[in-house]
Amino acid sequence: MTEQTPTPSAVLTLSCPDRPGIVRAVADFFYVQDCDIVESHQFGDADTAQFHMRVLLRTGASTPGLATLRAQFDEVARAFAMTYELHDTAERPRLLIMVSKFDHCLYDLLYRWKSGQLKADIVGVVSNHRDLEPLAQWHDIPFHHVPVTPQTKPEAEAKVLRLVEELGVDLVVLARYMQILSEDMCQALDGRAINIHHSFLPSFKGANPYRQAHQRGVKLIGATAHYVTSDLDEGPIIEQAVHRVDHQAAVEDLVALGRDLESQTLARAVMWHVQRRVILNGARTIVFN
Repeated sequence: MTEQTPTPSAVLTLSCPDRPGIVRAVADFFYVQDCDIVESHQFGDADTAQFHMRVLLRTGASTPGLATLRAQFDEVARAFAMTYELHDTAERPRLLIMVSKFDHCLYDLLYRWKSGQLKADIVGVVSNHRDLEPLAQWHDIPFHHVPVTPQTKPEAEAKVLRLVEELGVDLVVLARYMQILSEDMCQALDGRAINIHHSFLPSFKGANPYRQAHQRGVKLIGATAHYVTSDLDEGPIIEQAVHRVDHQAAVEDLVALGRDLESQTLARAVMWHVQRRVILNGARTIVFN
């Protein structure tokens, strides 16, 4: 019987001004703390002169607890003006999924969660309609019906933000939630809300974008997953996917392909965020996948 390799027990992500000695300082610190670096990725952005790094660690017998490790790493962080996060890999981020009537992205996320691919806790489903309440109930996930009208939008968003706080939500996933979030809500969820949309924007807006695309004879369809900002559908991109089509594709074919692309693209973005593989870099993202 072969001996199994111990699983990594901590993950470090950091950003700081780029300069010599960062990698060595990080490696030396964790060597002294009896940590084995299992995986390391880094990127120096020449455009912004910023350095980004993700390190997967396996702690040893004499490694101090995570709180102590953070406190001691603070000295390294100060020396290099780092912003960083250090987490136990066993931590399961808490997700709140928001959805309207389209169910394909929700189905996909729930399958990946149920099968163990998505290592997170889905603590609730929020919708402005009741259509998907039975699906949430079947998975034993609390369902929150929060109807939205132009008059009640501020109260509805306040209710969602209260849920985020009360449930200790780490990430909000807009799985085809067909409401535009206010600037205040976008700011409240900065860096912790992911949206998905088809790739036809800004050319084909509004209802029936696939029919519009079909009428124009598009040859590529796709999907984009990004962090939510007050600039509608223009937040930092995490993942994109495309599929080539030709004149034989009917509107229904485009819709089916689009739903597959949206589900897969959103799932990858959410899983990478949960695995702490995504680092914000201004209007862009660094994705160590």
